Amino acid sequence: MKKKSPRPLTVWPLSLGCPKNRVDSEHLLGSLGVPVTPVAHLGRARLVFINTCGFIAPAVRESVRAVAEAIEHIAHLKKKPLLAVAGCMVGRYGAQILAEELPEVDLWLPTDALDSWPAMVRQALGLDDEDDADPETGGSPLSAGGAASSGIAPGRLLSTGPSYAWLKVGEGCRHNCAFCTIPSIRGGLKSVPSDILLAEAKALADGGTRELVLVAQDVTAWGTDLPQADTLTHLLERLMRLDGLAWLRLLYLYPSGVTDDFLRFMADAKGGPLLPYLDIPLQHAHPGMLARMGRPFAGDPRRVIDRVRHHLPDAALRTTFITGFPGETDAHFTALCRFVEEERFLNVGVFAYQREEGTPAFDMPDQVPAEIAQRRRDELMALQKEISRDLLSECEGRRLPVLVDSVNPEWPGLHNGRVWFQAPEVDGQTYISGPGVEPGALIAADIVEAADYDLTALV
Repeated sequence: MKKKSPRPLTVWPLSLGCPKNRVDSEHLLGSLGVPVTPVAHLGRARLVFINTCGFIAPAVRESVRAVAEAIEHIAHLKKKPLLAVAGCMVGRYGAQILAEELPEVDLWLPTDALDSWPAMVRQALGLDDEDDADPETGGSPLSAGGAASSGIAPGRLLSTGPSYAWLKVGEGCRHNCAFCTIPSIRGGLKSVPSDILLAEAKALADGGTRELVLVAQDVTAWGTDLPQADTLTHLLERLMRLDGLAWLRLLYLYPSGVTDDFLRFMADAKGGPLLPYLDIPLQHAHPGMLARMGRPFAGDPRRVIDRVRHHLPDAALRTTFITGFPGETDAHFTALCRFVEEERFLNVGVFAYQREEGTPAFDMPDQVPAEIAQRRRDELMALQKEISRDLLSECEGRRLPVLVDSVNPEWPGLHNGRVWFQAPEVDGQTYISGPGVEPGALIAADIVEAADYDLTALV
């Protein structure tokens, strides 16, 4: 007798915070042993899954607000879905404490039990008791619209469409920056073995994904904790050989890991899918501030930028800075502004310092008032906006490949895409229209206009 097809599981998913959280969510939803159909409304869901962020206080507040809103909505339903809450907020505060504040949550999924999330959800849903459930399968996710645009990969339900996917290469962090809560939430560095990454990457490429974006708290540290001491360059060599992969991008490269050898490797790979795009979070430019922050590269950050431009003169550089860290004076901030003016990064993110309990910086003297930290952040972003517009204006009149991500929801015929120096979700976009433009297409187009952070292109 032919076995009946498993009944799809309707899910309302919400993933907050960084791309690494997004990958965790995609793995969970693709590993439940049944087809998963994302839905746009909680009332249609059998499972409401919220993956929280707990990195800084505003992210925690956003996560609590999202859970509270889901609770309020569910309270009015006759048939209530299972409400499962996961992620860094759970890892930071613990399920027991959170359950006292939010008793309406049915299931808490802590970060230190990441591999057990599918089994915990299955048990809570009663899937193990259903005849049509198969815990041995990866789930064969169904393509569906609604809350997420899904794709198919074994053990993973994509939410990013056909153009790109995140590949999380590691968990935790080996550094102890004074402002960061990640090591206390996610633990020390745990690299994903290369064979697992290659299998996942091949499945994504075979499924039509055009760009893979490697992410970890520190991608340059990948492999240093593995028994065979595998290297990042060896992993990249294998990834670059994947059929169908157009772009390979690296995010979060610690300055101390951007060595001459690594840059020579990137230069030799020119012409292949590995993009000369380097996201190097510097966090500040003044050596005194970097030392207080406990950064692994506390000397003159110009050295690493000069090193990159020596080996990769056409590289696109992205970085992040923190304003208002304890002890930052007007002179320190002036030095930071001067550094940004002189180095002219293509993409910059700036964050006002958040004082977080459990970090060394929390008890540091000379705390900077929040309003000053925010004012400095706004001033630095205004400076970067001018630099960004000036650099992007150089693209006007050029013909560049554009990777199309999605249909623009507001303008018929217009699509959202990116050129090679625009990373998904963190940089600007390229708005593109013309024949052959559709999600997943990599198509040459003429850049006709530059704005502060975005480009407009015509095929």
